[in-house]
Amino acid sequence: MDKYDEKREMPVRQGAAVVMAYRLALADGTEVDRATLEEPFLFTIGDGSLIEGLERLLIGQRAGEKNSYLVAASEAFGERDPEQIHTLPREQFDQAMVLEPGCVVTFEAPSGDEVAATVVALDEEKVEVDFSHPLAGRDLQFEVELISVDGAAEGEA
Repeated sequence: MDKYDEKREMPVRQGAAVVMAYRLALADGTEVDRATLEEPFLFTIGDGSLIEGLERLLIGQRAGEKNSYLVAASEAFGERDPEQIHTLPREQFDQAMVLEPGCVVTFEAPSGDEVAATVVALDEEKVEVDFSHPLAGRDLQFEVELISVDGAAEGEA
């Protein structure tokens, strides 16, 4: 058995390095993100790169498998948090910026990181934005193809 065959045989488990292609869509089919076979997503199970709800579904799968998963909002980015809704003066936004409910805008946090917020409502004087994750409150559809799985579970050789 060559090294490729060994990687094909290894199931996804905690600590495994995984390479996968995927399509992420909202439950209504609207595509949100994609990683292709040519430009795959590489991560380690448990490193926080992937939502836990999808990680749990991948456990036990093997390279070469293709599956579709519907991940409930509660298992993805959680529900929207009403405490994350804030009203800001319209003048804080570039006047040329087209704002409408549902659009995502970014702000610079004091740390220098970019933070996304979704416009909830607006008028001439104020804009109501939700700093919950833009995908919070949404069920997500994943189409996943595992390309390779590498790494033994802790304590195994």
